[in-house]
Amino acid sequence: MDFKQISDRAIEIREKYHQFEIKKIGRSWSRQEIMEGFVGDVGDLMKLVMAKEGVRTIEDVDKKLKHELCDCLWSVLVLAKKFDIDIEREFLDKMSELEERIK
Repeated sequence: MDFKQISDRAIEIREKYHQFEIKKIGRSWSRQEIMEGFVGDVGDLMKLVMAKEGVRTIEDVDKKLKHELCDCLWSVLVLAKKFDIDIEREFLDKMSELEERIK
C-alpha cells in the first residue's frame, strides 16, 4: 500500500465510526473530540514506551505498542483530512526541510 491508500483506508474507517457514532450518540465526533481521543492514545503510547524502557510493567507490550502506534497514525491521518491538510505533501516537505537543516 502506498501513502494515499493508507490515508484513504483511514478515512474509510473514520466514516464507519461516523455512522456508528450517529447511531450510538446521535451525532458524529467533532474535530476536537477526535483530537481528545488522539491525546488519550498518545498517553497510552507513552506508557508503553515506558514499559519498553523498563520503567513500567505491561503484559504483551510489543503487541500493544504496535496497536497504539497504529491508533496514533490513524488519528493523525483523520485529523489532517478534517482540517483539509494534504498530509503526504506536508510530510514530504517537512522531511526535505529537516534534511536541509542537518546538512
